[in-house]
Amino acid sequence: MSLDTIRLSQPARDQLIKLKRVTGIKNWNVLCRWALSLSLADPSPPLVREIVADSNVEMTWRTFAGTYGDMYLALLKQRCIDDGEAPTEETLGQALIVHLHRGIGYLAGRKNLNTISDLILTTSE
Repeated sequence: MSLDTIRLSQPARDQLIKLKRVTGIKNWNVLCRWALSLSLADPSPPLVREIVADSNVEMTWRTFAGTYGDMYLALLKQRCIDDGEAPTEETLGQALIVHLHRGIGYLAGRKNLNTISDLILTTSE
């Protein structure tokens, strides 16, 4: 698994569709950035380690990270180190996928998430 292409699972795709509808955010990558940041802020390790990337949602690292690619990469590297993993391309790719999926689940599970303002409040708690 590498950072070149990010592919999501069908459940994550379904959750993103719901999040797009309730927040009004139109782009997958923007929601995915929020999700990754939210998951990385949680110090506990994600419970799920294997993700089946079976949806048609796919984006390049450049599309996902945008102009903040170096920052997201540094955050992922630090998280790997904090979790006792060497920040290799394989572990970085795995960390990205599991944290991205956990963050999407966190966002989708919020019952009080109805607007972009609610999204901002969610991530500042």
